[in-house]
Amino acid sequence: MHATQQAAGLEKRLRHAETQLAALTPPRGRGKRQITDEATLVEAIARVLKEHRVVGLLSLAWEQQVEQTTQYVGRGRGSVHREQRVLQKIRYHITRITRQTDTMAALTQRLGWKAFVTNAGPTRLSLQAAVLCYRHEYRVERIFHRLKSRVHIAPLFVKLNEQIEGLTYLLTLGVRVLTVMEFVLRRSLQYEQASLPSLHPENKQKRTDTPTAERILKAFSGISLTIIKNTAGEDILRRLTPLSGLQEDILQRLGLGATLYGQLEIQTIGI
Repeated sequence: MHATQQAAGLEKRLRHAETQLAALTPPRGRGKRQITDEATLVEAIARVLKEHRVVGLLSLAWEQQVEQTTQYVGRGRGSVHREQRVLQKIRYHITRITRQTDTMAALTQRLGWKAFVTNAGPTRLSLQAAVLCYRHEYRVERIFHRLKSRVHIAPLFVKLNEQIEGLTYLLTLGVRVLTVMEFVLRRSLQYEQASLPSLHPENKQKRTDTPTAERILKAFSGISLTIIKNTAGEDILRRLTPLSGLQEDILQRLGLGATLYGQLEIQTIGI
């Protein structure tokens, strides 16, 4: 599939390049600019090939065309003995645009292929394991795509570059925490061949072994901590929403446990 898409993209770039190259040297006519210098033509051809990423895939031939006209010198009507001069109009014309079939065949044969290098030996990392690790890797583009979601960088009025950098670093730290949390939970589920329920409100029967960090946090959205204070401002009662089975399972798989959560409630009164 990937090779087919790349081949279609290559064909599209070649067609566009051929069209633009042919348009460099249009026939003579009013309003049609002609190229009169070979160096200018060579530069224009190179620019088109580079723009469409088809360098080495097309070969071109061109010719110099010279049109001579005779003109009388000075004003007045011509005569046999009147001085004349010959004017030359030079233009360059592309006569042939050919695709390099051998080069294209070699390139097409490599479409869809990727080369990977690792310093891990075959006893530590087999070919199959290396391919699976690559396919399931965390890509940078996906991680920082969260900055465009609810954890987004909203427009702010700041004057200093340091403020912009600081806010960006702060959000980046949050994104890293979400990424680590998601990775650890998925690894635990994969190791035990387990899945989590109730993470999709639209389909409560659905179970997933690849939960996102956003859905994990949403599973804890219903908890609350109630604190009652006396007139002196001292805590006399702290009430924490009990954890559900799903929430306890998530904390356990993250290596946190329910004890850490319970410490929010078990706090010395009067502090």
